Amino acid sequence: MAALHTGGCHCGQLRYTVEAPLTDVAHCHCSICRRTTGGIVTTWATVPLASFRWTAGTPAEYASSSSAVRYFCPRCGSQLAFFTQLTPETLDLTVATLDHPEDAPADRHIWVKSRLPWITLDPQLPEEDEERL
Repeated sequence: MAALHTGGCHCGQLRYTVEAPLTDVAHCHCSICRRTTGGIVTTWATVPLASFRWTAGTPAEYASSSSAVRYFCPRCGSQLAFFTQLTPETLDLTVATLDHPEDAPADRHIWVKSRLPWITLDPQLPEEDEERL
């Protein structure tokens, strides 16, 4: 039986469910994530695209690059998901929007070549200058 995870945006307009384990949980240090979320690091969990569904609301979309789309709440602005054509069978969710983010500890750092020089977070985790897909 697959794990069941739920989550949503700050205002509650968007809700989602995932019926699969959360895998490849990574702290992303890239400048695009910083600017699109307003955070200094964004932690993502990867799920099979087929296991994900929106259960309330319709997200707004933003193409942050030629191969990627970010999904966010049109009302409160929370960024909830990220899809890239580089891995079309998966979807990344912002761990902070899970109802139980404590169930998704990070297992690596990605895009550390863009990391802010004054941040130290989970120094025991492996690091990747970019991201190995």
